[in-house]
Amino acid sequence: MKRYGQLFGKICSFDNLLKAARKAQRGKRLKTSTSEFNLRLETELLKLQKELQDRTYRIGRYKQFYIYDPKKRLISALPYRDRVAQHALCNVIEPIFDQSFIHDTYACRKDKGSHSAVNRFTTYCRMNKYALKCDIKSYFASIDHDVLFEMLKKKTKDPNALWLIKLIIDSTLSPGIPIGNLASQIFANLYLDGLDHYLKETVKCKYYLRYMDDLIVFDNDKGRLNEIKGAMGEYLRSLKLELHPNKSQTYLTAKGIVFLGYKVYPTHRLVVKQNVKRLRKRIKRYFELLRLKLITPQKIICSVQSWLGYAIHADSFNLRRKILSEFNFKACLPAGRG
Repeated sequence: MKRYGQLFGKICSFDNLLKAARKAQRGKRLKTSTSEFNLRLETELLKLQKELQDRTYRIGRYKQFYIYDPKKRLISALPYRDRVAQHALCNVIEPIFDQSFIHDTYACRKDKGSHSAVNRFTTYCRMNKYALKCDIKSYFASIDHDVLFEMLKKKTKDPNALWLIKLIIDSTLSPGIPIGNLASQIFANLYLDGLDHYLKETVKCKYYLRYMDDLIVFDNDKGRLNEIKGAMGEYLRSLKLELHPNKSQTYLTAKGIVFLGYKVYPTHRLVVKQNVKRLRKRIKRYFELLRLKLITPQKIICSVQSWLGYAIHADSFNLRRKILSEFNFKACLPAGRG
């Protein structure tokens, strides 16, 4: 396995830090922390560059909050300059790690993503009678720092790059890695890369795909899938992980399987009912806030457009038409339109 050196100079280069800052501000340009950083952009980047080069850089305090989409998750957000530093690191290391990943792992990868994963899932549904769908119990919170760092050391021999990586891994005193960090997404993908290769190359799972910690194996032999589940569980124990007992089951593909917000059948694809319920509840709440002038009409329009962008990838023409007829969206349009 090739180990890469001389990475730190690339990470700390001003051009890379500038590229990182441009990535970090996407969707956050109007936030105060972003605006303040951008007002003194060159000064801030030069300061960050010097701290990295001198190895005096220290990570700021996380801001933690919960989201509910659909289940409760603790999100840990770093100060803006630390997000810039992580983008700078990931600009350099992500292409190196990505080379080793199997084709059928889809989360947080260029030219992959959820829609590609669902398309592949649909293809495999059409070719197989059963699907073993597994979920890892408390995945991000269970990633072992030492095991992860040993994996990363197999990829790079640059001591300064490893210093920065270790700093980020150990930036939380609690076990696991924080949901919300850009680097966490890459680390979490890498942590299961060995399992991917094991299942594909040793266990010979022909129809296998992964989306972060969602692991799916397809086959026409249910007994074979039970054997694979046992092998998967044993491998995960070596990573100090375990399968979720209630979310690791074998399903008949003909009856439809929920995956990434869709219920996928061999013949068609539906929007998950729970997502429709959440949308209706959210729109009703938004219209109440609009009545109280606590949000703008644009907030409602953006939310609905986002949902339509998701729903259009399912067989949902009638559902979309029904949703649009239920609410008075004309109230959200500027005067003279609609």
